[in-house]
Amino acid sequence: MSVQVTRLANGLTVASDRMSGVESATLGVWVAAGARHEPEPVNGIAHLLEHMAFKGTGRRSAQLIAEEIEAVGGYLNAYTTREYTAYYARILAEDVPLAADILGDILQHSTFEETELERERAVILQEIGQAEDTPDDIIFDHLQAVAFPDQPLGRPILGSPETVRRLSRDSVSSYLKSRYGASSMLLVGAGSIDHDQLVRLAEAHFSALPRTADLAVEPASFKGGERREERDLEQVHIVLGFCGLAHTDPDYYAASVYTTLIGGGMSSRLFQEIREKRGLAYSIYSFNQTYADGGLFGIYAGTGQSEAAETGEVIASELARSREGVSEEELNRARAQVRAALLMGRESTSSRAEQLAQHLLIFQRPLPLAEIIAEVEAVDRSRIAAIAERLTSAPAALAVMGPVDGLAPLGALTRALG
Repeated sequence: MSVQVTRLANGLTVASDRMSGVESATLGVWVAAGARHEPEPVNGIAHLLEHMAFKGTGRRSAQLIAEEIEAVGGYLNAYTTREYTAYYARILAEDVPLAADILGDILQHSTFEETELERERAVILQEIGQAEDTPDDIIFDHLQAVAFPDQPLGRPILGSPETVRRLSRDSVSSYLKSRYGASSMLLVGAGSIDHDQLVRLAEAHFSALPRTADLAVEPASFKGGERREERDLEQVHIVLGFCGLAHTDPDYYAASVYTTLIGGGMSSRLFQEIREKRGLAYSIYSFNQTYADGGLFGIYAGTGQSEAAETGEVIASELARSREGVSEEELNRARAQVRAALLMGRESTSSRAEQLAQHLLIFQRPLPLAEIIAEVEAVDRSRIAAIAERLTSAPAALAVMGPVDGLAPLGALTRALG
């Protein structure tokens, strides 16, 4: 393997994945702190902290942070998920030291000035408004809330306007101090990068991090239910969800192949039946979201009001039919798609860095590509039938937005599944 892993004295994990034939690198810090680690009164604080990290340190203003990385043609960004937050830079190989310096600076020495906080609060409120105006985006937050009600995993990553408005400088600073400990953080690089150099940079810029962090999290508990929101839209946006799998579940790879087979591409069962044969929807696909202790498998469709009822019926019937077995041909096709996606992702420094970080966060070790491919190839027809039964069993969750009257209630859809 091209992967090397070192742990510093303070507990920070440093990992690299050297790629030959490239002149650039992706360097990032992944923190095991996301939206599900937030108490309800401060929902959205992980995302706000992600924004505020770029708004000035003791050594750099927000403008200087942007200018320094772009002066070398680099790119600096971050994102927040429900389980972790990532800060990363894409740079040329010779600028890895600069990227490490900036990342270390913004994650340990941000000043969180009040004027910047108020400005960024306004930006996030606009971001929330934009999400609300995008039905095929916000509908997934609605499904999450129905699937995991009254628990952190069911709350939106962006927070609500009410919680974002009351987040204070002290609350942001306190969240960083409690969650951003070296034991919960990874410094990961991929591309044209030297591991020994990366370890030296980590010792120079991250050795002062406190060792421990608060990693407490409320367990996931899928409940299910139904939420309909009537809106004056051209389409009905439908997401039907079921209790999914944890990252480490033995059926993870079977679920990945099944998700591809049922709705992961143009040759998938749902795409062929709903779009190609019946013309019921422009957008129809399946998804498989996994967490540390649970997950969410589901189907999204955007369809017209008069087509909603039939679309729901066909989704239910295709899910039920998949339990009865699949052909060797479509299984081979789905396995090939999963395998190709894995291999194509290996050509990107950003994908390699993110994959390595996720493996270390989830499994505490890098997974060899050959091991992953072997797991995918081992998925046979009997395992597909078993995972189809497991994933499409009650309870279920349904989120609908638009002219919602045409779609049958959740109970009718799940009864059609048998």
